Amino acid sequence: MGAPARFHKIVGPVLRWYGRHGRSFPWRGIDDPYRILLSEIMLQQTQVNRVRIKYPEFLRRFPSLHVLARASVGDVIVAWRGMGYNNRAVRLHALAQVLTSTHRGVLPGTAEALVALPGIGRYTAHALLSSVHGLPVPIVDVNVRRFFSRVFCRMRSLDALLPERDVWTIAGSVVPRRRAYDWNQALMDFGATVCTARQPLCGGCPVARLCASRRSMQRVWHAARKVEAGLDGVPNRIYRGRVVEQLRTLKGTPGLTVKALGRRIHPLLRKEGGAWLRSLLKGLADDGLITIRRNGRRGVERVTLA
Repeated sequence: MGAPARFHKIVGPVLRWYGRHGRSFPWRGIDDPYRILLSEIMLQQTQVNRVRIKYPEFLRRFPSLHVLARASVGDVIVAWRGMGYNNRAVRLHALAQVLTSTHRGVLPGTAEALVALPGIGRYTAHALLSSVHGLPVPIVDVNVRRFFSRVFCRMRSLDALLPERDVWTIAGSVVPRRRAYDWNQALMDFGATVCTARQPLCGGCPVARLCASRRSMQRVWHAARKVEAGLDGVPNRIYRGRVVEQLRTLKGTPGLTVKALGRRIHPLLRKEGGAWLRSLLKGLADDGLITIRRNGRRGVERVTLA
């Protein structure tokens, strides 16, 4: 599915808008691959304003890829505090070790090689090819997907989107070869601040006259609420975060017993909740976030960060 030639007209207006309204971040316009890589991993599932705060803090603790690779995974998890989705800290640490041990600390220059690394999918691979290697490749995140869906096809509602594979094809046909980096950054900013999910600013949009959805799109949000596994109305992902947060404060100690940890994350946890707790901890251990050891003569199990 290609983009009609007339839609290449969006490139100039969007780039001009970016020149006036583009956001300023410490990871933009730099040529340090490690800092760019770190920002991309942090931005995967965290709001940009939170990353803006944590990014310099993390760099002070781990100023280079080699320092990060030599650290313990527990130290990285501790430094990740406040970022959420702690699995990313484990994958980032593993990524640093792979890069330093098998790639001489250099990020590969192909999408195939990048996606073979821990924690890197198609989007992050393309972001690195654009930002680190300066290649004219498309980047499609949720903001870009929403923008292209609305501009190129007549969407019926705010939450309607084209299939992701189609958007990748369209994005690849539109990306300009000369200012690809600026174009990709512009699209992400535009989708985040103008062509937003629930309240798009169509009145001030520089490509409104080219947008297929401007007049047809109903201003109704139909997104269905996701039902997550959990306990007592609280999703398991919240309890996972509570476990890691409790263990972050125990560096240098033998850790917590399973029972004590259960009481800390759920003060009213009953005996029948033991199976749920063990399943939760097993998942964290399988993800490389925690370690469960049996200590002492009585075989008491204690839990620590990995």
